[in-house]
Amino acid sequence: MDWPKISPPFPGPKAREIIALDQARMSPSLTRVYPFVADHGNGCWMWDVDGNCFLDFASGIAVNATGGNHPRVAAAIQQQIARLLHYSLADFYNEPAARLAARLAQIFPGGTEARVFFCNSGAESIECALKLARYSTKRPRLIAFHGAFHGRTTGALALGDSKPIHKDGFGPLLQGVVHVEYSMRGLDELEGKIFRSLVQPEWVAAIFVEPIQGERGVIVPDDHFLPRLQKICRRHGILLVADEVQTGMGRTGKMFACEHWGVTPDIICVAKGIASGLPLGAVIANTRIMQWPPGTHASTFGGNPVSCAAALATLDELQNGLVVNAREMGELLLKWLRELARGHPLIRDVRGRGLLVGVELAQEGRPATAERDALLLAALHRGLLLLGAGESVVRLSPPLVVEPREIHLAVEIFEASLNEIAHERRAA
Repeated sequence: MDWPKISPPFPGPKAREIIALDQARMSPSLTRVYPFVADHGNGCWMWDVDGNCFLDFASGIAVNATGGNHPRVAAAIQQQIARLLHYSLADFYNEPAARLAARLAQIFPGGTEARVFFCNSGAESIECALKLARYSTKRPRLIAFHGAFHGRTTGALALGDSKPIHKDGFGPLLQGVVHVEYSMRGLDELEGKIFRSLVQPEWVAAIFVEPIQGERGVIVPDDHFLPRLQKICRRHGILLVADEVQTGMGRTGKMFACEHWGVTPDIICVAKGIASGLPLGAVIANTRIMQWPPGTHASTFGGNPVSCAAALATLDELQNGLVVNAREMGELLLKWLRELARGHPLIRDVRGRGLLVGVELAQEGRPATAERDALLLAALHRGLLLLGAGESVVRLSPPLVVEPREIHLAVEIFEASLNEIAHERRAA
């Protein structure tokens, strides 16, 4: 079994050199949580450029679905690279893209006949869905939810409502978006005040929703929330768009998170884990909706054959056991973290589905943001890669290949890091 191994000083000399170069020339808009410089990976393990070994419970922000350098995914990429790197799908055809579109259409929830558009990222898939919804319905208005994160392009940014810094200085943004609370009470407000006095439902093209709000802090909605939202959309001819960029492709123990509640969206946006780390996004939509003529929307690099080959291999792994593994390992991770929470007053809540789990920290009823940030660093120095979310949530999103022994080790490191933070707080 691999074990975390961190050799002092950390970060090491090569990492410090790369970080200095990055800080001198890279855009300062990028958010870096801690000084980890990735070099190579294997399953749930990552090594930095100085040879330090880490247990990976971040997956590159839930991107590396099959872990670091999965042999069958890597082989598919290498075989495709030897044949064709790129030939734009905007004007030509390629086999991996066609086969991937057929596979994605087959897994669209509810058995609905579907079509697919390829792009490069999650934000681009949101932009495509936004345009498609307006084009299909000929309606101008859009509805989204407070706390949502849909990406940082201008249309996606207008739909999002996660952090003020995301929007500050970039206005005016896309007009016509109304935000409501991500709760049953928010749906009451939508059907009441908003539809009666602010926006007539026949003006609304689509409602964009994350089945689970990841960036906000892994917020899992009430079990009646998504089914009721679907009924509202159907009643008024509004398209339901599921942002499954983080929650899709097996992450929550279902191929798509909306399937936990039996919901069939009109449009689904996916990216992140779809190609095990290669850049690819996709919009999967009901065929009756994705009816727009040539030239309406296109992408130079969307449907790149190498990315599509990686996605085909990823889908094989997901359908051959990794979605089931995500459900089973997620249940184990939640169980052990909830047992840990009973003995730690800093933990307010443990929540999630599958291998998207959030541990919320609180102190005297208030978000414990400083403690959360300190815990991320303490875990790093013990060899565990984690991410933050929301005000004071630790997000755990390991590769879907994770095994019980790795979950046990991660929880042990998490507990040791939490004890260190609690001890420092008492001593202060």
